[in-house]
Amino acid sequence: MLVLDRIKLSLGSFSLTADFNVNAGARVAVMGPSGAGKSSLLLAMAGFIAPTSGRILWSEQDLTPLDPSQRPVSMLFQDQNLFPHLTLLQNVVLGLTAGRRATTAQLAQAEAALAQVGLAGFGGRKPAQVSGGQMGRAALARVLLQARPILLLDEPFSALDSDLRHQMLDLVVEVAVQTTATVLMVTHDERDAARFASHVINVDHGVAQPPRSR
Repeated sequence: MLVLDRIKLSLGSFSLTADFNVNAGARVAVMGPSGAGKSSLLLAMAGFIAPTSGRILWSEQDLTPLDPSQRPVSMLFQDQNLFPHLTLLQNVVLGLTAGRRATTAQLAQAEAALAQVGLAGFGGRKPAQVSGGQMGRAALARVLLQARPILLLDEPFSALDSDLRHQMLDLVVEVAVQTTATVLMVTHDERDAARFASHVINVDHGVAQPPRSR
């Protein structure tokens, strides 16, 4: 279980509170108006923003003092963070190596992750040589390769057209079911939330509400 225990975030004049649990394996849409703090909430879970007070726990382990790399969390950002000078395979294998030289076994794992997201045979291409949807798939392959139990998605598919976005959401659902990952995704689109999530966290007026069933 993911627990946000009386969390308070303070960023300049902005503040956000959160006090709720998310069951392991849940798929949760994080919704609310622009500027409400949805991305900040995910960044705090991932360890990129330190809360002013409160704790974040996973399976009763306190994650609050841990660096992002030490947490059981993968995060996929809106810009997808693919390096343009690297091939898709090289980008994906970074999920295992963090910049160190990849072993043959790690490269094979990265190839398998690309195949899992429908990009078998694309490993030698660079981001500029593939479509936006294929770049999104490669970025998703990288976080899936990390195989961490919490997956955070900060509107990573918002720039895609509706058909491609739905394909990506369906793929996330498929992988989440296979891996039993707990997934939280920021979205502004009610249709995307309905397609993906079993629960919704509403963020507004400085409060992230507990998850409610759809």
